[in-house]
Amino acid sequence: MADSPPLTVADLKALAGGLPFTTVLLLRKATVKKASNGNPFLSLEFGDRGGSFTANLWSDHPQYDVVQSRGEGVALRLTGRTDHYQGRFSPKLGEIELLDEAELEASGALAALVEVPPEDPQEMWRECETYIDHITHDELRMTVRGVFEEIGPQFRTSPAATSMHHAYRHGLLEHTLHMARVAKAILTLYAEVDADLAMAGILVHDTGKVTEYEGALGSTRSRKGILQGHVVLGYAIVRKAGLRAKLDPDRLERLEHIVLSHQGEPAWGAAAWAATPEAVLVSMIDNLDARMGMVQRALRTTSPTEQFSERLMGLNTTLLTEPLPPPE
Repeated sequence: MADSPPLTVADLKALAGGLPFTTVLLLRKATVKKASNGNPFLSLEFGDRGGSFTANLWSDHPQYDVVQSRGEGVALRLTGRTDHYQGRFSPKLGEIELLDEAELEASGALAALVEVPPEDPQEMWRECETYIDHITHDELRMTVRGVFEEIGPQFRTSPAATSMHHAYRHGLLEHTLHMARVAKAILTLYAEVDADLAMAGILVHDTGKVTEYEGALGSTRSRKGILQGHVVLGYAIVRKAGLRAKLDPDRLERLEHIVLSHQGEPAWGAAAWAATPEAVLVSMIDNLDARMGMVQRALRTTSPTEQFSERLMGLNTTLLTEPLPPPE
C-alpha cells in the first residue's frame, strides 16, 4: 500500500489541539530570537504551496544547531503536536529531518511544497510580452527587451520578496504583470504621464530581484542582494540595456530614476524620492499591488472556517476573509 501524502498546512490547521502529526514542509524563514530568560530560540516559518505557519524551536532541541546552520529554503520532515498560541496555529515540534531536494523532485513531492500563483506562468509571461510589444518608442522597447534577454528565465521563476508580498515561485512575474494591468487601466486618466516610459518602468522596476534572491525551494537573499539590494542591481541591468539600445540620455535617466525611486521612500529601500510623473505613478502602483498581493494571498490561504487571516505584517493588521453575503 502506497504511503499517504503528507499533511498540508491547511490539513494541520484544521486539526484539533493536542494531536500528533507528521508532515513534510519547507522552512521558509528562520530568525534567531531571545526568550525573556535570555535563552536563544528560533522562530521558524514553515509552508507549502497552500499556506504557512510559525513555530518556535528552543535551544535545547536536539536539532537546533542543525536547523540553524542549514538556514532557510530547505525541506524538512516534521513530527509534532498541534497547538495554538494567541489564536494562531503554533505547534510543538518533535523530530526534524532534513530532506534531499533531488529526492523530493524525483518523487513529485516538490510540486506540492512550492507555492505558486493561481495564474499559469506561461500565460502570464505571454501577456507581459504583449506589454513590451506595445511600447511604441523603438529604443525604449529595445531597452526593455534587452533587460529580459539578459536575465532570461530567472525573471519568470523568481519570487518578488522573502515574506512580505508575492514571496513565492513566479511571484515577481505575477507582481509585474498585475502592475502592468493596473497601469493600462489608469494611464488614460493622466495625460501628464508618458505611457511608454511608465510601462517600461513597470516592466523593469524589480528586475534586480533575480539577483537579490536565490534558492529553488525558498526565497533567501543572496550575497549581492544583501550588499547592494535589488534597486541598485536593477539600475545596473537597465542602464546596460539602455546604453546597448542607444536610448537617448534623457529617457535613459528617467527610466533609471523609476528603478531607483520605485520603493517610495529611502526608509523602504528607495535610492531617491520619485521626482518625475512616471516615477510617481510607478511607485504608487507598486505599493498598491504589493498590498493587494498580501490581501489576495490571505484570501487564498486562510481556512474557510476562519473569519480573519493571521496578522499580515505588511498591512499591520489581520484581514477579514469572510465572504461578503450575496444581496437579498
